[in-house]
Amino acid sequence: MNRRIFYISAVATLTMGITAALTYPAVAGQRAESVNDAATAAGVSPQVFEALARDLKLDTAGVSVRLANEAKANKSDLKLRKSLGKSYAGAWLSADAKTFTIAVTGEAQAEQVRAAGATPRLVKHSLQQLDAVKAKLDANSAKAPKAVPGWYVDVTTNTVVVLARAGADTAGFLKQIGADISAIRIEVSTENPVPLIDVIGGNAYYIGGSRCSVGFPVTIGFVSAGHCGTTGSTTTQPSGTFGGSSFPGNDYSYVRTASGNTPRPLVNRYSGSTTVSVAGSTDAAIGASVCRSGSTTGWHCGTIGARNASVTYSQGTVSGLIRTNVCAEPGDSGGSLIAGNQAQGVTSGGSGNCTSGGTTYFQPVNEILQAYGLTLMTSGTTPPSSPPPTSGCTGYEFTRSGTLSSGGVAYQPDNSYYTSTVSGTHRGCLRGPSGTDYDLYLQKWSGSAWVDVAEGATSSNAETLTYSGTAGNYRFQVHAYSGSGAYTMGFSNP
Repeated sequence: MNRRIFYISAVATLTMGITAALTYPAVAGQRAESVNDAATAAGVSPQVFEALARDLKLDTAGVSVRLANEAKANKSDLKLRKSLGKSYAGAWLSADAKTFTIAVTGEAQAEQVRAAGATPRLVKHSLQQLDAVKAKLDANSAKAPKAVPGWYVDVTTNTVVVLARAGADTAGFLKQIGADISAIRIEVSTENPVPLIDVIGGNAYYIGGSRCSVGFPVTIGFVSAGHCGTTGSTTTQPSGTFGGSSFPGNDYSYVRTASGNTPRPLVNRYSGSTTVSVAGSTDAAIGASVCRSGSTTGWHCGTIGARNASVTYSQGTVSGLIRTNVCAEPGDSGGSLIAGNQAQGVTSGGSGNCTSGGTTYFQPVNEILQAYGLTLMTSGTTPPSSPPPTSGCTGYEFTRSGTLSSGGVAYQPDNSYYTSTVSGTHRGCLRGPSGTDYDLYLQKWSGSAWVDVAEGATSSNAETLTYSGTAGNYRFQVHAYSGSGAYTMGFSNP
């Protein structure tokens, strides 16, 4: 019997972030050659290195040590996250980046963390459990009091933090939706976040009388914030048209630029017209240093405080953001957040300013790329010249292929999902480039969220999975756990 795939609009994923702004005087007295040598050794541009020294108030040696510790932490997390499995409860760097902690729910896993040279912390809730608590809050965001500006997973306290201004009936809201109170911490907040858009002249792009900031160039234009413009709206300087936009719920968009505008893999550092290069979009660890570029306040740096946060603007709730302590102001909306040379996100909104400090939220860039099937412009790399691997995934009804950067995620079929009207067996097969670690997950829509129901998540580039399931909506998630390049997959469904 012939079967076909039913395509429906893709459902957005969740991730969050906050940022509090800190501004320090520039660090003086550093010799240019010393900074250049240290930056080269650390694998970042001198411009990024200097900005980190300025905003984190560190000397050359301090920045070098911090970046080395961050690189070591990322490798440890990459290695342990998978092997710890459901016991994994998140990881973070200390404020001075000298201690890297990995939270786990069992003593056996704590020993594994110690053996890897990291500091373990025994906690009650796994990251999977905390994400589930936050997912329930997201699903009921319309019921939240207006005085509750958002929430996020705080792995450092093993809780989901719910922000509440004075007078908010937070307890009533949590009871109404049946939230797991044992995993929630209510935090008094003065935040009153608004999308960072303003009518001010500057180095940016314009939508009628409004101004926003370019996020990251992609092969057909650039990505930015969703609240900057609706699908079909036109832009100037550069000229183009919004090819897609989502806000609230998400806060992302992309602009398809007109002929004559050339996207380049660069971010404006706002100092002597210098730029920094973008080499990829691997997610940085919580606690890692990041810098932001925007057309109102220029270039500012800080650290990531959390991921997987939600914030409620007057227009509605946005989920899946990055929380950091990098400042921003109106007009910076859509601007770039970068860790070293890795793209992280685009500026959404927040509270405060770059004089007194505040909180800023960033929409992760990988979600934007995945939502619209866009390709990030990067420097120092070229697209794979060889076709996707095809061996080993034969005998399946459907095939798909694509290309991912390390840490990237894609959803198949075609950034959407398929519907099975009867019960039966779902089979999937994935082949990534040689020497990489690509994983495959089968997800089913529960009515409020996508839930993993089967996985192929070994340390190789070849994965298969089989799942016997009831009728419903399903999709495959392809994850480039480590390594980059083209992949191919095959799948069959009831």
